[in-house]
Amino acid sequence: MNQPAAPLPMTPAQRQTLESIARSQTAPHRLVIRAKALLAAADGVANTHIAAQVNVSLPTVREWRKRFTSDGLGELGKVAEGRGRKASISAEKIAEIVRLTQEAKPDGETHWSTRSMAKVTGVSPASVQRIWSARGLKPHLVKTFKLSNDPKFEEKLVDVVGLYLNPPDKAVVLCMDELCEASHNSSDVKSSVM
Repeated sequence: MNQPAAPLPMTPAQRQTLESIARSQTAPHRLVIRAKALLAAADGVANTHIAAQVNVSLPTVREWRKRFTSDGLGELGKVAEGRGRKASISAEKIAEIVRLTQEAKPDGETHWSTRSMAKVTGVSPASVQRIWSARGLKPHLVKTFKLSNDPKFEEKLVDVVGLYLNPPDKAVVLCMDELCEASHNSSDVKSSVM
C-alpha cells in the first residue's frame, strides 16, 4: 500500500498567490486547477483525493507537486514540453494562406473572404480568420486611390489645393468630403471660402 505524501511545503507568500489564482475568475482554467491542487497538497490531502477533486490523473498531481518543489511558482503556468494541444495546420499551409492573401485574388472577386480562402486551401474559415488576425491581415480593406472621371477634375483639384496652400487673408477654408453628403457624387470636390 502506498504511503500518503507529506504535506507540500510552501511559504506564506506562495500560499497567498495560489489562493488568489484559485479564486480567480479570469485566470486560465488549467492554472486555477493547478493552484487548487497544490493548495490541497499543502494542506496534506492525499494525492488520490486531489486527483479526484480536480479531475486529473494521479501521475499529473505527482508531477505538479514535483515541479512546484523544484521550481516554485516560476513555472506554474508553463505547459511541459510535448504536452498541450498540437498545431493542426502546418507551417507550410499557413505560409500558403498568407502568400495567397497578399499576392493573389480569388477568381471573379475583389478580395479574399474567410470562406473563399478556406475552400481554396482546405482549412476551416475559423482557421483562416485566426491566421489573418494573428498577422494583422485584412484583405477586405482595399488600399487604393480612385481618381474621378470628371472632365474638370484637374481644374477643380488645382483650385482646391490652391486654397489650402495659399488661402486669402482672413479667410477660413472649409472642406466637405463627398462621402459626408447624403447624396454624393464621386466626381464632386467641394470647398468654399468664407
